[in-house]
Formats: sequence, structure tokens, C-alpha cells
Amino acid sequence: MPADLPLPRLPARAADSHKGTFGTVLAVAGSRGMAGAAVLCGSAALRGGAGLVKIATPCDVQPIVAGGNPCFMTVGLPIESKGHTLAEDAVPVILELAEKASVLAIGPGLGEAGKLAEILEILLVQVKCPVVLDADGLNLLAKLPGKFLSRRTAPTILTPHPGEFARLIKQPTETVQANRDELARHFASERGIVLVLKGHGTIVTDGDKFYRNTTGNPGMATGGSGDVLTGLIAALVSQRMSPFDAAQLGVYLHGRAGDLAAAAKSRMGMIASDIIDFLPAAILEVETT
Repeated sequence: MPADLPLPRLPARAADSHKGTFGTVLAVAGSRGMAGAAVLCGSAALRGGAGLVKIATPCDVQPIVAGGNPCFMTVGLPIESKGHTLAEDAVPVILELAEKASVLAIGPGLGEAGKLAEILEILLVQVKCPVVLDADGLNLLAKLPGKFLSRRTAPTILTPHPGEFARLIKQPTETVQANRDELARHFASERGIVLVLKGHGTIVTDGDKFYRNTTGNPGMATGGSGDVLTGLIAALVSQRMSPFDAAQLGVYLHGRAGDLAAAAKSRMGMIASDIIDFLPAAILEVETT
């Protein structure tokens, strides 16, 4: 099972390109107290080269998310009168937005309350574009039937940390950590998805191809780091990279940006937004090799 796959090339940029050339990332993210997760995801998608980034977020936090970065667009989604979580009325809005999107990212800061599991189920069945699922999206997925993902016809990328993956396969986290390679490969193959199992030596596999990442450091163990990776992978998918290549290159660039951030700000002192700040430098390194 080779772990030394060469890095995919960055998407080419023709001289006559325009923002539509590089796709649209739609992110369903954020909630009360977690608006920052949506901002990090959207900002990373912009730095990852997406032509347009649109964040669909609960209407009560839309002003906060919109103020997080002037370069992405926001859409306020209907919320329940109690609980401040997405209402089922949000589904048709998201489906309409997804029809014009190149990729849909679901999960950062979304929460798990109310009807969110049912909403996710509808989206995964009906959305035809590729989906990147992370964070609360994974926790909601764990509440759905085990083989549910096999119903999807479009590409799907999951980016769990070990605890989230343990919930998906209903095994202890210790079991996951002791059998990372085998469990990741089996899960991806059985469900026909690309799995990014995060952690030291992050794994990317579709059940056949297998890549173990070598970049990154303990300074990246900070809140929001995963939201950055979600946005970055989604951006690469939006630029027509294959799901596996987008995940592989995204993981590498994410870790390399983290290494550059740690060198400049220390492993102890770095935060997730520093990874975004150093993404251009990491991309430049890949462009020149």
C-alpha cells in the first residue's frame, strides 16, 4: 500500500481566465457562537483559489459571518423559532444554491440540534455536485444509517479526526488509532468515498489509492484548523481537481502552511487563521517545484 504518491499538480491558470473558471464553493456552516468556523472555511476557500465563495449560514449570524471577510458572499438561512438552528425551510434554499455551485462543503460550526440530521440526509441524497463533509456534518452523518453514503451518486470527501471517525464506525477512538490504515481504507472502499483521516501522518484514501501526509506539526492542534482544511479542499475541487487529488494536495498544503506559520510564530503561538495567512507561501513552493 504505497504512501509515497507524487503530489498532484496545481490547477493550471490560463491567461484568459475569469472568476467563473475556478468554480464556486458553497459552504453551509456556522451557528450561534460558531460563526468563526464559517469565516475560516470561507477564507481558506478563497486562498485556495476558488473563483467565488458563498457561505450559507443561519440568518441570525449572517451579519457576523459577512463581516469576517469582504471577499466571500453570504446567504442567510431560515432558522427555527426556538433553538436558533436551521429550519427545514432552509433545504430548498440550499438546494437552489447548490445547483450553481461546483462543490458543497457542509459542517464547520453548524451544530447538531433540531432537524439538522434530517436536513443533511436530504442534502446528501439530492445535491448533485461533489460534497466535502467535516466537523458537525460528520457528527450528524453518524446519526444516519451506516451505509447511507452509498446512496450518493456524486463524489464525496469526508475529513474526520479520529474521534469523529470513531463515531462513524461505532468503535472506540483507541481502536481507530491502532488500526488507522486498515480501517480508513476499508471505510472508503465500502462507501465509495474519499476519506481524509486526520492526525499525525494524515491519511488520504479512496480504498485503492493511499497517501500518508508528511507535512504539519503539533501547533496545528488548535480550534479551527479543520475548518481551514475543509475550505481548502473544497476550493481545489471547485477548480476541477479529482476528489482524491484535491484531498491529497489540500492536506499537503494545509500542513505545509502550518509548518511555515509555526516557523514564524511558534508552535505554541500559532492559531488557525495563521494557516490561512501562510497558504499563499505554501502554494508558491509547490508552483516552483
